[in-house]
Amino acid sequence: MRFLTVPPVVLHLFLLLFLASPATACTKQEKRNLLQFLAGLSQDGGLAASWRDNGTDCCEWEGVVCNGDGAVAEVSLGSKGLEGRISPSLADLTSLLHVNLSYNSFSGGLPPELMFSGSIIVLDVSFSRLNGPLPELPYLVTTDRPLQVLNISSNQFSSEFPSATWKVMKNLIALNASNNSFTGHIPSSLCIGLPSLALLDLCYNQLSGDIPNTLGNCSKLKVLKAGNNHISGILPVEIFHATSLEYLSFPNNGGLQGELDGAHIVKLNNLLTLDLGGNSFSGTIPESIGQLRRLEELHLGSNNMSGELPSTMSNCTNLKTIDLKINNFSGNLGKQFDCTAAVNQPFPRVVGASASCLLAKTS
Repeated sequence: MRFLTVPPVVLHLFLLLFLASPATACTKQEKRNLLQFLAGLSQDGGLAASWRDNGTDCCEWEGVVCNGDGAVAEVSLGSKGLEGRISPSLADLTSLLHVNLSYNSFSGGLPPELMFSGSIIVLDVSFSRLNGPLPELPYLVTTDRPLQVLNISSNQFSSEFPSATWKVMKNLIALNASNNSFTGHIPSSLCIGLPSLALLDLCYNQLSGDIPNTLGNCSKLKVLKAGNNHISGILPVEIFHATSLEYLSFPNNGGLQGELDGAHIVKLNNLLTLDLGGNSFSGTIPESIGQLRRLEELHLGSNNMSGELPSTMSNCTNLKTIDLKINNFSGNLGKQFDCTAAVNQPFPRVVGASASCLLAKTS
């Protein structure tokens, strides 16, 4: 029998194509880890049937995305009607980068294995009815974790907001823990351990105590929100060292007091929104407010502030919303802004102004 002769060039091309073709099927172990997650659910929203219909290759399963090597890189199961507990088996997917389990109805807490994973960079479990304390730093974890985005907002987390956890989170860029029931103080370790932090949202919790002056160490911080808590004391001058801030918001804390420091507030020349309404601030609006040329929203309503409105406010030509109600200001905004626009809206929207734009004893 004569053997079929394959030209060397064709054989070479065949080998190149064979070696260049990435594996597409996930491993048996990864499939097992995903099925363990599924087994922990009391309601899977039809996920089990969907996964069975797509065969044995979990790269083809709904909500599962694999990389070029056929390893699971993303689990995206937001708004799937899932109920039950989150299995820590997801953390055993060693190439997993993105996890989205938001808008479901889980019970129990967040497995620490997910927070302290050696691969996950984005973890979103917002609006998922998780409860209990947020995982504290396991003593076995000593090296920095890759996590960059952590969204645990709108759950039922309680207990004291952790502080040691952030010691191994040096890559964290965004932390949203809003709309929970965390207690205790804002950890002073946050901006010491998180040099890349750009967003910190702690609003709608039960946090108390002073604002830590170490927040000024967050040189990359752009959004700082901690409204609707029980925070007291003054705005530390160190906070004005965070010159990248675009959104500074501490409304409805009640116990915050003191005066706006005109000499320091000008350092926040990137500021778009300043919201300190619903507190106990006193004193006047400093003349230097006019140097915040990018300012779009100014909320100082429901405080104990007084005095004449500085004429320099006219320099804030980007202002869209001014809320000064329930204070004791005087002056004429008509000298600084178009009075017709102020009353008839929308630009600028002056909350608490009279028809003549006078804010004498605004109420």
